Amino acid sequence: MTSTTQAPLIAYLDAQRPLPPQSAFALRIAVVLAKWSERRRTRRALAQLDPHLLRDIGLERHVAHKEARRMFWQS
Repeated sequence: MTSTTQAPLIAYLDAQRPLPPQSAFALRIAVVLAKWSERRRTRRALAQLDPHLLRDIGLERHVAHKEARRMFWQS
């Protein structure tokens, strides 16, 4: 499940039966940590792509390098 599909699911579940405040907070923290982990993983993978693979996905090397250097908390 991607992070874009998680937000509507969380909102739906919250509307059905609201979570206790501590649980809602813990869930939001877990979602943020999962997003950060995914960003870190994908940016590391992007940094390791060969030039021909970057061309396949339509990225120039300098653009991919710039994105790969971003910190995991930066969207």
